[in-house]
Amino acid sequence: MEKGSVNVLLAEDDRNLGNILKNYLDAKGYSTTLCVNGQEAVEMFVKKEIDFVILDIMMPVKDGFAAAKEIRAINRKVPMLFLTAKVLQEDKLKGFEAGADDYITKPFSMEELLMRMQAILRRSEEGGKTAGNENVFSVGKYTFDFDRQVLTIQGREQKLTSKEAGLLRLLCVNANEVLDRSIALTQIWNDDSYFNARSMDVYIVKLRKYLKEDPGVELINVHGVGFKLVVK
Repeated sequence: MEKGSVNVLLAEDDRNLGNILKNYLDAKGYSTTLCVNGQEAVEMFVKKEIDFVILDIMMPVKDGFAAAKEIRAINRKVPMLFLTAKVLQEDKLKGFEAGADDYITKPFSMEELLMRMQAILRRSEEGGKTAGNENVFSVGKYTFDFDRQVLTIQGREQKLTSKEAGLLRLLCVNANEVLDRSIALTQIWNDDSYFNARSMDVYIVKLRKYLKEDPGVELINVHGVGFKLVVK
């Protein structure tokens, strides 16, 4: 991937440091969008086409761990680097669990940041050479084409609404893992209100009905947390 085509999302609540990093990355040929908190970063990730994410951990409104979790629910493969002032081993492990590809501890040199970014991008490109269309999913005996909003089994097609398709995509991206209710509501309904939560429950029932023809596929409720698409 050429530098000029790499859109970087940078979330750093220290505006001085954030502007320094943005100017440096832009000068190196990247296109950088600066956000000052985790919530703004998630919202920008939804709005723009982003190729690389840099998240500070300690941020207001929503910290880097929470932002990473939501971004990973939207896109499991986007390269992600944490900026952290924390040096404890458990914090580093928590960062990797949240979806980071790497981390860099403050203070750091600009050259080190650039080298770590380039290494992550190289690994990402090598892994993507054999990757297929990430919007087409195999779900047991089903094939789900998110772009066409169609679920197919044995040649029979079920057309989905935009919200059904969006919800099913999140479930497929997180297959065999728990999808947090609040993440689904934020990404698809843009609001985790009680009314929207009840609406999402209705869509879950519909998806469960569409998937019932394959006994190896199960959409279950995880009480008090969210949902899990189990594919055996």
